[in-house]
Amino acid sequence: MLQHFRFTPMFAGGNLPGWTFSFFYQQERFTGEYMPDGTIKWTSDVPSDEENVKKMIHELMTFHVYE
Repeated sequence: MLQHFRFTPMFAGGNLPGWTFSFFYQQERFTGEYMPDGTIKWTSDVPSDEENVKKMIHELMTFHVYE
């Protein structure tokens, strides 16, 4: 489970070109960029369970941004 998930638009006043995000997973902090097409670019180390973490990020972004 992701904890303390936060996201912000890359630029003030708009959703494009994407969002920056951060969260804790298994007591480690991760950061990245979420693009409008769903692509994730990690700006920190990649989680060991990357595919599962990506699914959780997609669900959270869909719920909060695309609702």
